[in-house]
Amino acid sequence: MASVKEIAEHLKKNAPQLANELVDDIAQRFKVDVPKSEIDHAKVIYTEFLGFLGELLPCKEERVPEGLLKWSKDNGEREAANKGKMSDIISRYPDTRIVFTEQISKICLEYGLSPDELVTIITRVNYFLDLSINETVFAFERYTDQLIKRVQEEVNYLSAPVVPIQDGIAILPLIGSIDIDRAALILEKVVPKVTRLKVNCLILDFSGILTIDAAIAKHIFDIHNVLRLIGVETIATGIRPDLAQLVVSGGINLTAITSFATVRQAIDSMK
Repeated sequence: MASVKEIAEHLKKNAPQLANELVDDIAQRFKVDVPKSEIDHAKVIYTEFLGFLGELLPCKEERVPEGLLKWSKDNGEREAANKGKMSDIISRYPDTRIVFTEQISKICLEYGLSPDELVTIITRVNYFLDLSINETVFAFERYTDQLIKRVQEEVNYLSAPVVPIQDGIAILPLIGSIDIDRAALILEKVVPKVTRLKVNCLILDFSGILTIDAAIAKHIFDIHNVLRLIGVETIATGIRPDLAQLVVSGGINLTAITSFATVRQAIDSMK
């Protein structure tokens, strides 16, 4: 009667062929056509996974295999980088588990393993499959979150442009929705830009604001207080009635800053 070690050697030795059979079987179970490029890539992935199984099955201790976790992490990050979908990963898992169970069971029966040995191997295979899918999903989410954060930081950076319009005068157009992170970034980036551009008067234009709350508005108006300390005049334009009411209710003194309805009016006042 064969041993678990012989099954492991069989998996390692025949990994490419078994991977082809597994992927073809899994693909046939899907209700949609899978592109050939994805099938070819999956065969490479499962060849590597079967190699991991061959290494891990003979080990009796329930340790977390670092190599398998790294491999799964790399797969998750690659899927995220290629703009893959989490649903694609999850939806294929049940069929993958079934096919793996069937194929491994078939090999074990061909080698004449006892029912207890068969159950042991199938249990370990499913354990490693679960570890792999969990780490793949976690890595996918981490990578996606980092990507979203990086894109948001770039958007925030680009959304606080100090635009010179004539000697000593610049405008800061505030556009879209402003949250606390963006408000803090605006305050952080604007003051150095104003100093570097030798601006004497900065126009804060609120006409493009979509949403803002009192706490965030206070962060924005803090620009006025900071710039006043370094001798830069601040003018506010485009403050809608609803925004003005919100600002006043937040305890901000609008009379401390010169305001105009439009940027044109602010510029004309300087002539």
